[in-house]
Amino acid sequence: MTEAARPLLTAAPWDVAALGMPAWELRDASPAALQLADATPGHQTIKLDPLADKRALHRHGFYYTDTLLETVGTRAQLRALKPLDGHNMSSAARIVDIRREFDLEQAVAICHGAFAHGRFHRDFQVDAAAADLRYDNWLRQLAAAGQVYGLYAEGTLAGFIACKDNALLLHAVAPAWRGRGLAKYWWRQVILELLNSGHDTVTSSISAGNMAVLNLYASQGFSFRHPQDIYHRIVKQSPP
Repeated sequence: MTEAARPLLTAAPWDVAALGMPAWELRDASPAALQLADATPGHQTIKLDPLADKRALHRHGFYYTDTLLETVGTRAQLRALKPLDGHNMSSAARIVDIRREFDLEQAVAICHGAFAHGRFHRDFQVDAAAADLRYDNWLRQLAAAGQVYGLYAEGTLAGFIACKDNALLLHAVAPAWRGRGLAKYWWRQVILELLNSGHDTVTSSISAGNMAVLNLYASQGFSFRHPQDIYHRIVKQSPP
């Protein structure tokens, strides 16, 4: 389907269960798309180039929530990692390792408070519990499809990375294990798993405001591209 042939308004059913209302994504900020969106109740999202003219969005009540960056890496881009606490990488794997089998409920608990930079947590019209539920549901869906790696430190579940094809979709580290310099070793193991499975690149989409994750991907040698400003609004049902 060409860009012009895409619907002006697309349903986002994965957000409905968490938000408790219809959810939609606009194709663009054209008058036709905005007019249709004005008459469609629910939570609405639009993603635009940062240099795009946003005046029409403001006139229609949209508000800024985040800027997303795509990050991408190839095998040739990967930077050498310093040994972990004096261990070589093969020994480090016994300290930090990844596993397909893990306690899902423990992983879901790690979700809570981990996505403060996400656009739904930054949306002042979305309750924090609803935003948490959105990520909980997404993690459960990805885990059911076998697309999640548990991140272990000294035998303890310390986080997770959820993937689809060559994309790292959702990831978090428990508070007790942050700031220890371990994440780059977990990420490297997952990145190599994806590259060794036949993918030429590994990608992810991250908030421009999440400096810890930006630095994490930079430490791997990834580059950044395709920024998108994200705007939200809620259109309420008109009274009968």
